[in-house]
Amino acid sequence: MILINVRFRPLPEHAEDFREKVAEFTEASRAEDGCLFFDWYRNTDDPNEYLLIEAFKDDAAEAHVGSDHFKAAGELFPTILKETPTIINTLIEGKLEWDEMAEFKVEN
Repeated sequence: MILINVRFRPLPEHAEDFREKVAEFTEASRAEDGCLFFDWYRNTDDPNEYLLIEAFKDDAAEAHVGSDHFKAAGELFPTILKETPTIINTLIEGKLEWDEMAEFKVEN
């Protein structure tokens, strides 16, 4: 699994409609064969920051970055962002799904 976390800071005028602005990119990314998840979160402590948590199968990164919707996003994002996003990109070989957290185990 390629696990990617990206922090985005939209321009003030796009803080409220940011998710709508990136909806096409989001839906196209989620539809990719190698996409495991592609989820946006808004920082509750700083509503001017969004976090994208995404994961792809190990061999899907090239197709994602080479896709038409990724190239279009490369043109869109600089026009709606206040600053360059920051990223953590990690390869976890052989991983394809979430694990249960043993420390907070819920017994049913």
